[in-house]
Amino acid sequence: MKKDQLFTRRGVLLAGATAAVGAAGTAGLLTWGPGAERAAGPAAGAPARRLPLKPSAYRLQPLTGYGPPRSVSGRTPVRHEPLLKISGRGRTMVLTFDDGPDPRYTPQILDTLAEYDVRAMFFVCGEMAVYHQDLLGRMADEGHVVGNHTWSHPLLTTLTRKEIRREMSRTSEVIEEGYGERPHWFRAPYGAWNRAAFQLGSEMGMEPLAWTVDTLDWTAPGTRSIVDAVESGAGPGVVVLSHDAGGDRSQSVKALRRYLPHLLDSGYHITVPQRQYT
Repeated sequence: MKKDQLFTRRGVLLAGATAAVGAAGTAGLLTWGPGAERAAGPAAGAPARRLPLKPSAYRLQPLTGYGPPRSVSGRTPVRHEPLLKISGRGRTMVLTFDDGPDPRYTPQILDTLAEYDVRAMFFVCGEMAVYHQDLLGRMADEGHVVGNHTWSHPLLTTLTRKEIRREMSRTSEVIEEGYGERPHWFRAPYGAWNRAAFQLGSEMGMEPLAWTVDTLDWTAPGTRSIVDAVESGAGPGVVVLSHDAGGDRSQSVKALRRYLPHLLDSGYHITVPQRQYT
């Protein structure tokens, strides 16, 4: 798709995306455990797929309390809202990176996480992951969690149920091939969830995870701005949203190198979540 065509498409989708994000609803809580699973992030040269949303529209606010899931024995519950926070002992946080893997930025992020012996979550797009399965393998080897972020990063609220299923299932297959197991986590592009996404995610064994703090790094606001967003938003249970692909993510890489040691020095435990059925 040519650049001018892409921006035209974004303009058409803007109103729908804003409404969908605003309808995300009350957040659930996520708990931690020692046997946490692993997750992933876009590919080299991929076009940026972010809608030009205002920060207030793109950011989901941190809330607490479970949205009542319908649980079937042995199955992932069907939720009505994505999980936005985690609960647990102490000052526990999770770092998440979307849209990758990108060979320009993802390895640098993995290097920094390895330097501090920290695990994170990477929500990958299938069209990126299929060309960089070596990075999925590295994520698995280093204990990170890889989640499903659809194949092509579409606005799910504009797709049919069949199209949503294809976006999710193709990505899960690529993740299983490169990572070694199917993903247990799903994140809707743009934070735009609908009933079909929750239901299909449940059928595929995935929990929906959103975020508490949006760094807005996709707008390239400057390294200092990203660091400030993380450090000012830090707190027990916080889920941080950043990106390792979808554009120039050099600021995201530099910011991680600055805020990660500060978080650790402040007593935060950066880890990955374990699913808990309720």
